[in-house]
Amino acid sequence: MAGQWEPVFDVPADVCEIAERVRLVLFDVDGVLTDGALYIDDQGSERKRFHVHDGHGLKALQRAGLEIGFITARTSEALQHRAAELGISHVLSGRMDKLKAARALAKELKLDLSECSYTGDDWVDIPLLLECGLAIAVDNAHEAVKRVAHWVTPRSGGDGAVRDVCELLLYAQSKLDDVMGDYFHRAAD
Repeated sequence: MAGQWEPVFDVPADVCEIAERVRLVLFDVDGVLTDGALYIDDQGSERKRFHVHDGHGLKALQRAGLEIGFITARTSEALQHRAAELGISHVLSGRMDKLKAARALAKELKLDLSECSYTGDDWVDIPLLLECGLAIAVDNAHEAVKRVAHWVTPRSGGDGAVRDVCELLLYAQSKLDDVMGDYFHRAAD
């Protein structure tokens, strides 16, 4: 875990220990990947705001060999577009029972839920947070969600919280130096 690069936030040792075992990284969408606001125009079209730092962190997790998935109770074309941009194929939309969806995905990937992290922000996320290996709440999550989480991100959903999760996992799995090293190798070329 110790290396040249470390997250700029505190990471408790017990959280790092759990994070070392994560192979599947799951995220809620509204309130985690986005700020939770719904932007709906006069024609009923929905728009979402995603943070570029989050996307960059997700790409780093992919390069480090972790599986990534989004689980959301809503359906959204904007999410489908963003997931396609990032090369994320595990997009489980319209899933009110997020625990059931996560179990099915983990089984498909031949993983156990103890090897999964999940980041959420509201009551609907609690059943999955209680069952996954590493439960994470974003800073602006409902207080009940924070109470069941192993860790709370320093930043809010839609404002870099996903990037916080990515950096935590990369650090805990001793992959942050490799990811950062890629940038210095590119700069030298």
